[in-house]
Amino acid sequence: MDLPKLAIAALGGTMSMRTRIAGEGVIPTVSGETLLASVPHLTTLARFTVETLGLLPSASLNFECLLSVLSWAKYQVEQGAVGVIITQGTDTLEETATFFDYLWDCSEPLIITGAMRSAAQPGADGPANLLDACRVALAENSRQRGVQVVMNGQIHQACSIRKTDSLALQAFSSPIVGPAGTLVEDTVRYLRQRTRQMRLPLPQQTTQKIALLEASFCADTLLLENILELGYDGLVIAGFGAGHVSESWADVLEKIAEKIPVIIATRAGSGSTAQSTYGFIGSEMDLIRKGALMAGFLCPRKARILLWLLVGCGRQTELARYLKEDIRFQN
Repeated sequence: MDLPKLAIAALGGTMSMRTRIAGEGVIPTVSGETLLASVPHLTTLARFTVETLGLLPSASLNFECLLSVLSWAKYQVEQGAVGVIITQGTDTLEETATFFDYLWDCSEPLIITGAMRSAAQPGADGPANLLDACRVALAENSRQRGVQVVMNGQIHQACSIRKTDSLALQAFSSPIVGPAGTLVEDTVRYLRQRTRQMRLPLPQQTTQKIALLEASFCADTLLLENILELGYDGLVIAGFGAGHVSESWADVLEKIAEKIPVIIATRAGSGSTAQSTYGFIGSEMDLIRKGALMAGFLCPRKARILLWLLVGCGRQTELARYLKEDIRFQN
């Protein structure tokens, strides 16, 4: 029987980490080929193209690297792969998944996975996650679902997943909406229908800078006052509650919003920003009047990804429409 073809790109992260010197901690050393060999059952499911595109902790990935990986992944589909798996570190996984999801226009699934325990630890979860990711990539009902994350037996949409625990095996969740699917006895089971995904063109430039600042109790305005002078092309604020800041921040944000796009998200970790509930200075209604845009359910980190891409393809003036048309939480 002619087995289907899958492609795996290894970028590093905990899944690839081992200890070289006792007592010095784990570092990325394990190649994609070695990862594949650690799960011999995989070769009974598919034929594989495996490439180690990097051995980095995910905090050191960058936009240019991700664009290169995206190009590689699309090429693999052109060469006959029915799905692509990316293994990487979990620290920035929710951001990279969102980045890929905005740009992935193939019907074939792009699956991202990682590990919370290094390859050197007893009970390492990397091999099981890789096996599950391949099963999801091979499933016919995974097509037309964009980019998904497979971790700990669950399938999450890239647009909704968050890392909500620093070290636990169950580190990822999708607040409000929950996982998109699960694996039951090695079978991929989806819990809801496919939803329309929002796609963007590839950015034509990559030098744009988008700042992300978090509102905090009694915070000064020094950083805010220098955003424009520092050359930033956009600003995302992780605001209090439903998208609020202090009066002093509101005054500065009004001046900034006259020059560059400003998005207000919530730092709460779950829920949406408001639009028309609060009217005090620094509230969402006040900030909207001052020219800022509310992120809705989009978390601050993902709002930054969206704005970086829009600026990169010259569509920052369409930001309000893209935020409004973000339908990930609609039925």
